[in-house]
Amino acid sequence: MTSSVEPISLPKKVASNDTGIDREALARLLVEIAKNVDPDNHALYEGVPAADHRLERLRQLLVGHEISELSRVTHLLDEPEQLAAAVGSVLPTAAAGASLVQLGEALAPAVERAAQRSIQKNPSALTDILYPVFLPAIRKSIGEKIDQTFQSLNESLRHIFTWHGLKWRFEAWRTGTSFSEVVLKHSLVYRVEHVFLISRSSGLLIAHVTAENATSEDPQLISSMLSAIQDFVKDSFNEKENSGLDTIRFGELRLWSEVGPFATLVAVIRGNPPEELHEIIRDVLLRIHDQSSQALERFDGDTSQLPGVETQLQTCVELQHTDSKEGFPWLVVTAALLILAAAGAWFFLSWQAGQRWQTYLSRLATQPGIVVAEQKIRGGQFYIAGLRDPLAADPQSLLSGTEVDPARVHSNWQFYQSLEPEFVLKRLTASLAPPDSVRLSVVDGRIVAEGEATTTWINRARAAAQQLSAGGPVFDISGVRDVSAEERWQTYVSQLETQPGIIVADQNVRDGQFYITGLRDPLAADPQSLLAGTQVDPARVHASWQFYQSLEPQFVLKRLTASLAPPGSVRLSVVNDRIVAEGEATTAWINRARAAAQQLSAGGPVFDIAGVRDASPEEHWQAYVSRLETQPGIIVAQQNVRDGQFYITGLRDPLAVDPQSLLSGTEVDPARVHASWQFYQSLEPQFVLKRLTASLYPMDTVRLSIVNGRIVAEGEAPDTWIDRARAAARQLSVGGPEFDISKVRDVSPDARAAEHWQYYVSRLEAQPGIIVAQQTARGGHFYISGLRDPLAADPQSLLSGTEVDPARVHSQWQFYQSLEPEFVLKRLTASLAPPDTVQLTIIDDRIVAAGEATVTWINRARAAAQQLSTDGVVMDVSQLRELNLPELSRLREAIQATDIFFYSGRVVPGPEQTPVLDRLADQLKEFAQSARKSGVTARFMLTGHSDATGRETANASISAARAETVRALLNKRGVAPELLLVRGAGTFEPVVPDSQTGSSTNRRVSITVNLE
Repeated sequence: MTSSVEPISLPKKVASNDTGIDREALARLLVEIAKNVDPDNHALYEGVPAADHRLERLRQLLVGHEISELSRVTHLLDEPEQLAAAVGSVLPTAAAGASLVQLGEALAPAVERAAQRSIQKNPSALTDILYPVFLPAIRKSIGEKIDQTFQSLNESLRHIFTWHGLKWRFEAWRTGTSFSEVVLKHSLVYRVEHVFLISRSSGLLIAHVTAENATSEDPQLISSMLSAIQDFVKDSFNEKENSGLDTIRFGELRLWSEVGPFATLVAVIRGNPPEELHEIIRDVLLRIHDQSSQALERFDGDTSQLPGVETQLQTCVELQHTDSKEGFPWLVVTAALLILAAAGAWFFLSWQAGQRWQTYLSRLATQPGIVVAEQKIRGGQFYIAGLRDPLAADPQSLLSGTEVDPARVHSNWQFYQSLEPEFVLKRLTASLAPPDSVRLSVVDGRIVAEGEATTTWINRARAAAQQLSAGGPVFDISGVRDVSAEERWQTYVSQLETQPGIIVADQNVRDGQFYITGLRDPLAADPQSLLAGTQVDPARVHASWQFYQSLEPQFVLKRLTASLAPPGSVRLSVVNDRIVAEGEATTAWINRARAAAQQLSAGGPVFDIAGVRDASPEEHWQAYVSRLETQPGIIVAQQNVRDGQFYITGLRDPLAVDPQSLLSGTEVDPARVHASWQFYQSLEPQFVLKRLTASLYPMDTVRLSIVNGRIVAEGEAPDTWIDRARAAARQLSVGGPEFDISKVRDVSPDARAAEHWQYYVSRLEAQPGIIVAQQTARGGHFYISGLRDPLAADPQSLLSGTEVDPARVHSQWQFYQSLEPEFVLKRLTASLAPPDTVQLTIIDDRIVAAGEATVTWINRARAAAQQLSTDGVVMDVSQLRELNLPELSRLREAIQATDIFFYSGRVVPGPEQTPVLDRLADQLKEFAQSARKSGVTARFMLTGHSDATGRETANASISAARAETVRALLNKRGVAPELLLVRGAGTFEPVVPDSQTGSSTNRRVSITVNLE
């Protein structure tokens, strides 16, 4: 390397005295320094005298360090490897501090060449780099395109055969666009009502724009809940950080979400939007990120750094499409309706025929002994084939009532023998011909034979049971008793021995013949007739009976009846083995009866005739007179008997019974009776009643009767009849019965209305909780006032059934609280809400509370008892016991000591809180179950908290969202949602003062346990 610098010559001028500096010495020093810095410059300083050694020392002191550093740098530049290492250590810092524009211009050519060489050398490396970035975008783009295609296809198919479809097809032909585009243009009606821009990092609301007339709740709360849902889904299903919910649909509302690097844009759309709307929303989000990416990344709740965001969002809210109103195509609709009516009629008739055929098949399927193997409908004809037992119902007869045309039914039935019990029973009955003493029946799917039969029949039945198919019902003949000829004979003999009047002396069986001898009363049963029903062959029976007279009471009674021929007034009967005669008879018959009693054998029954009275003519006459004297309305004045003739005189009421008719049954000869009766009016109640009935003509609503010798009238009648009845009561003789008409109600309109009103007032006065202070009737209207407890019966409802016109009733009731125990009990039950373990009852007008309850409830009950005591109502709380729940107390302390913590700005707890949530869920379920067993209900209040970072409204929303998230997570772990209550406390209930350490502690959800 050559230098073009000219040699330096030192000035010859002497140092100026002005400054006191030796310029020549200074020049030499500088030359010496230059020689040491660059040895190549020695030639430039030829002829310059060497410096003083003192100057050399001064040089070392002043620039010695710099000279050594220059030497090291020179050496570094000469070594490429060391130079590369040094540049590499400072290049990142230099690049970070450099201007972006200058750095980009400087590095762009080198980076482009390096990238080209790398791609040409190894293309797969670039693919691996771009795959995670481009694949989700490609997948989402393809999905949206498929949704757009299906949406277009669905709308096209829905409108292809409609009037609008024909009109839109003409429009597509006229404009040259596709039919699907025209359909979507007219059919997709939508409106964007809300747009939310939410920070991805903290979940805070950045901006919110609302369409005109759209309503919603707190936007900040909605933003927090949307972030909570996104985080909940990601944490629950382990989704990647850059993924999220795209669409949420609720009724007519759709929530479309587009995710950007630093913010998420959520649009609330009402209606059916086109899929192209995704692109419009995505473009708005990209423009916002291009303009304010740094402000979005550092967003902490301050929107002053994002002035133009709401303007961008407003473009989304203005997006909408409404349906155009057009005239109604009456002609097309009429034609379509006619076609539809014809098609509907044809379909209905076909469906009706099919239903009738199905009804017939259902009837066949329920018939025993019929198996449908195949059935079909072809050309309006019905075909059916299967199996049928000859004993089953005729399928053709089952068609009646189904309205199926028999001419259209083609059946093919093959006969078979069904093994159902009822058919097997019929076949067994026909083949075995069981005797009358055997009964065959079906019991629990088994054929059971019960009764008596011969050995031959039983053997035939056993053979039939063995011949039954294995799959058929069981034939049980264990209930049939074997009745052989000897057993039947012994049964017959036993029956004879129990017959009165028959004595069996001897009986035996020889050579299949039956022999019997003994004694028989002619009045006893015929032994031959007793053979019927015993299945003993009468031809094989040889009997020898000797007649005798049995002394058994029933036979002696028959003989006495035949020999004595007692009159109708005498009854013969057997009482305790004695023959007793009772009644009346003549002296001649009584004498014959005494002779018969003496003739009876000593071993026979006693014949007692002490109960027969001797009825001579005079006695019959006296009995007749006594009978007349007991008759009301007849007074016997005199009676006597002379020369076999009977004479009687007296008084008789025309309404009394005829004395001549009373002679029948007395055995007194009417031709010998001479009577003289004078008519009079009897004052006995029954005759007075008859005369009043004949004179007053009482209507159907009035009933006249005799009560304790008084004639009583009851019912309803008009005032005219009541006046006539009062006059009749006054006309009755002094010695006659009293005529009481006080129970007859006057049914004239005014009287009835007053009576009904008094009945209504009586009902009110009997009602608890109602006090009638005053009631009057004036001018056809009724007025009533008083006090009424709100828990008492409604006076208006009590009018029903009283026949009082509600429109004529004017009532004025003042509310008051009744101190009757039942009302006090209802108020206590409503105010105290006693748990299931406490029972409130009324005992001797005292309200008694008994059972177990919490201390809080018992204190409330005692306070209520003290308040009631001032009003004179006694409430006994001495039987209340404190609910002792030590296990619940320990578990309650453990639950309330548990907190769920969150990261800053997050509404979903981190993964390290999962074990805490699992343990908390188990504790809550255990506590709720134990509390339920103890008769109390547990409620858990989840309170969300936040630190003091950010705005207060955002903190309140985040705290509420955190509580809702914990509630959802606990519900997912099996805790009943109705037991969980949530609230957001924001920053108002910190557990520690807010600081860097306290902030993490305050970001939590706490749990409070309440017992009810």
